[in-house]
Amino acid sequence: MPRQGGAFGLGYSGMGNLSMDQKVPLSADAEGVLRITGSRVTLDSIIHQFRTGATAEQIQEDFPSVTLADIYAVIAYYLQHSQEVEKYFVEQSQRSSDTRQELEGKLKTDGVRQMLKQRRAQASG
Repeated sequence: MPRQGGAFGLGYSGMGNLSMDQKVPLSADAEGVLRITGSRVTLDSIIHQFRTGATAEQIQEDFPSVTLADIYAVIAYYLQHSQEVEKYFVEQSQRSSDTRQELEGKLKTDGVRQMLKQRRAQASG
């Protein structure tokens, strides 16, 4: 009897107990920042390193609190949903910029900035 193609082309004809659902280990914190579930490591941190050429193993060296499986799952999610993730990154950047401007407006940092510029000029001149 010939082998059937089945799942993954491996001649496996039944799904048995294999789960076809993959959970993404991401959770949003109170500010809406996506973090690797159970850690303080952000999605941005993992994907930034991935985009600069780091392997999952190299990323784990920098973030040992995150499992290798979670890193691979997050990278796979990014690759499958890159447009949505990039949109999230843009939105996060805008929120960060808005918050920075709001805080600077409340703190009235103009005088401090001017003083720092003068000190730098005096130190280098």
